[in-house]
Amino acid sequence: MGKIEWAMWANEQALASGLILLTGGIVGVAGQFRGWQFAAYAVAAGVFVCLLEYPRSKRAKGTSVERTGQYCFTVCVKAFGPLTRNYYVRAFLHAAICVPGGFMLATVLGCVCLGIASLIYLAAAIRGEHWEPILPRKETRKPVAESIKNPPQNPPPRPPPEMRRKQAGDLEKSAYDNPMSVTDDE
Repeated sequence: MGKIEWAMWANEQALASGLILLTGGIVGVAGQFRGWQFAAYAVAAGVFVCLLEYPRSKRAKGTSVERTGQYCFTVCVKAFGPLTRNYYVRAFLHAAICVPGGFMLATVLGCVCLGIASLIYLAAAIRGEHWEPILPRKETRKPVAESIKNPPQNPPPRPPPEMRRKQAGDLEKSAYDNPMSVTDDE
């Protein structure tokens, strides 16, 4: 069995919980529920968590697939250095962010999900994982080997080899002989 990379699961959980927290906050503010100030906080916290968690980390195996448009967020997250790279900091940050969401029914689900993501990040930090950015790499073209032949020039269906045009310098010898008669029988 392979080693579980907990940070990958924590990232997905935290991104989903940020969206849930944002949605609950919007519902709480739009409905003007009692304590809607907590919902306004949840909107801001949900946006912050989504921006922090959108860039994926590079996997230990190196088989990471980045999200669409991740590069600009990666640069921002990378700029904060150890505050965003260290999973202990992320675990405690998410735990602190989720507490005010527990005071309102519309944001409780996002709060619980973010708390679970915090615990998963703590497990990742204890196992020594840390955030590594996925940076675009320059693809270099490998030279084509001599043994690789050029692709066929004419599209399929191709005539059998004996029916193909013969390469000759003389135009009379290289003319194509059609074995079937082509006449108008009307």
